[in-house]
Amino acid sequence: AAGRWDDVEKVRKAMVNRGVKKHPGYSWVEVKGTVHEFSVGDKYHPWHEEIYAELQKLNRQMKEIGYVPDTKGVLHDMGEVEKVELLHTHSEMLAIAFGLIAIPDGMPLHIIKNLRVCSDCHTATKLISKISGRKITVRDMNRFHHFEHGVCSCRDYW
Repeated sequence: AAGRWDDVEKVRKAMVNRGVKKHPGYSWVEVKGTVHEFSVGDKYHPWHEEIYAELQKLNRQMKEIGYVPDTKGVLHDMGEVEKVELLHTHSEMLAIAFGLIAIPDGMPLHIIKNLRVCSDCHTATKLISKISGRKITVRDMNRFHHFEHGVCSCRDYW
């Protein structure tokens, strides 16, 4: 968007006028036979307090090993702090945090996402796999991403 928020607004209005709808992002994780669904900023899950506490812990640990949020893909007219907060509550981050809490240590996490994983979530998931020692598989709309020891099977090409 490079500061062209007037153009962004025009495009969004044109989309509405033409009936074009953007599908919201959802992620799912199965725990003990129950599928749990998450959307960006979701606070409806019964464990949302624990999930957000886990996210805070993960964000702190990621920063300690050099993580810097990539806000270039956040196409909303908001401050940098708000963009970072939005990134940290993407649906796949919520699903991963819940999986880390609810699935026993040593067991892999399997996340399904209906949209493409953004570059920041991809980087964060690599780091979470390193920090947690977990194998994390994320199936997005394009491919399976297998994260282990801080590396993704797509070799950062997706």
